[in-house]
Amino acid sequence: MSAILLPFSANRQIDWDAFAAHVGRTAACGIAPAVNMDTGYVQLIENATRQQALRIARETLGEGEFVAGACVVDAEGAGFDEAAYGRQIDMITAAGGLPVIFPSWGLTTGSDADFLARYRRLAARVEKFIGFELGTAFVPCGRVLAIDAYEELIQIPNCLGAKHSSLSRRLEWERLAVRDRVRPEFHVFTGNDLAIDMVRYGSDWLLGLSTAYPEAFAQRDRWWAAGDNRFDELDDALQALGDFAFRPPVQAYKHTMAMALHLRGLLASDEPHPDSPRRPASDRDIVATILARIDAALHQ
Repeated sequence: MSAILLPFSANRQIDWDAFAAHVGRTAACGIAPAVNMDTGYVQLIENATRQQALRIARETLGEGEFVAGACVVDAEGAGFDEAAYGRQIDMITAAGGLPVIFPSWGLTTGSDADFLARYRRLAARVEKFIGFELGTAFVPCGRVLAIDAYEELIQIPNCLGAKHSSLSRRLEWERLAVRDRVRPEFHVFTGNDLAIDMVRYGSDWLLGLSTAYPEAFAQRDRWWAAGDNRFDELDDALQALGDFAFRPPVQAYKHTMAMALHLRGLLASDEPHPDSPRRPASDRDIVATILARIDAALHQ
């Protein structure tokens, strides 16, 4: 699964045509689009914009599958707003998408037991969903569970998998070991853009980095499945972009993704959301160099 960047024009308006094209291009690679994720600025956009993204994704994909973030924006100290999450879940399922439960202050505050109790309440409202562990490098209200609590999370029957975005290989390896022991069919969706080769160890993926070049990620995975060692050089080239894009402040990676797509001729502008951190203009030359390396590895 690939998180879809929400693109902006030079006048800082959403470029919906480019968004639809990117959703379609990603699906054509055999990768499930993930809309209204962190890469889609889900915590910065209004509900009407989220609805528009869902509508366009469904129109673009026809019967094709997609996932979408169920996000409630609140403030530190807020209580758990189950009804607001319910509205987000209903909005996604009405569009035929699979909800990914985003953290909020009300969801993550308290003990792991508190967090899991709230997750179980949400699970009762939906046929199936994807969980989400998100580190505070991405959002201040993020939460990564202790490993014993994670073992409880994966035993929620209609939780099909969970995106793990701690940026730690060690924590993800621990989760894979628990998954293999407790529920082998559960999907650990790596969100570690600093270690995109976690597929070697049994993770699936739902990455923000892949939005820059889904075609290259698709080829990388085909080579991996075939045991073709061209996987390694393409993975290394893609990782170089991940290392550069996800340096502090991590949230500015979305501007780097816009730069990459603009340099590839797929966006008319590399503007990020007006309220999202920016990268310096000098990054463009470095991104262009890394893209050339990816192209060379892709066509070796």
